[in-house]
Amino acid sequence: MYRILSVSVLVASLLVLLPDAASGQHMGHADKEAKIENALSAAPAAIADGAAVVDWDNTQLRRGTNGWTCMPGPPHLPGNAPMCLDEQWVKWAMAWTNHEEPQITQIGLAYMLEGGVDASNTDPYASEPAPGDDWVHSGPHVMIVVPDLAALEALPTDPNSGGPYVMWKGTPYAHIMMPIAEGQHGHH
Repeated sequence: MYRILSVSVLVASLLVLLPDAASGQHMGHADKEAKIENALSAAPAAIADGAAVVDWDNTQLRRGTNGWTCMPGPPHLPGNAPMCLDEQWVKWAMAWTNHEEPQITQIGLAYMLEGGVDASNTDPYASEPAPGDDWVHSGPHVMIVVPDLAALEALPTDPNSGGPYVMWKGTPYAHIMMPIAEGQHGHH
């Protein structure tokens, strides 16, 4: 998950619920289509085909029909990192944005098939790596939230292990990062 999103960015994921959300008409058609294509690249076609797409400036680029919300790679992060969130992840994102404890009621999934970049594996609100640390680069992965964070206790926290690990362990925002492409976990 992007750890350095602004508050307004995550609010965008809820715009899919608003009937009169912005339509994205202020941008050129080619730019809009490129952002939609980038956002949808985060998930398998079966999910992307019906997903809503919301840009980082809160503009709804496309309405959805399946409860998923996709966002293009954010312009303020190094690299390309689009994502697609299910309804549990949208709830998680809103709680994170508001510094509230997420009220996750079932397992939630988010896809980042293009990979991602994070400022920290331990600090949910880091906007850049700590001095001496590097950005945390992850290859294609699925993120999983669970209703009971105690279920994550036995899982490792090393983002360079090549296998599933917990990001932000010990915080209300802990979640599983599950690499899905062999040999693509770690720095690009």
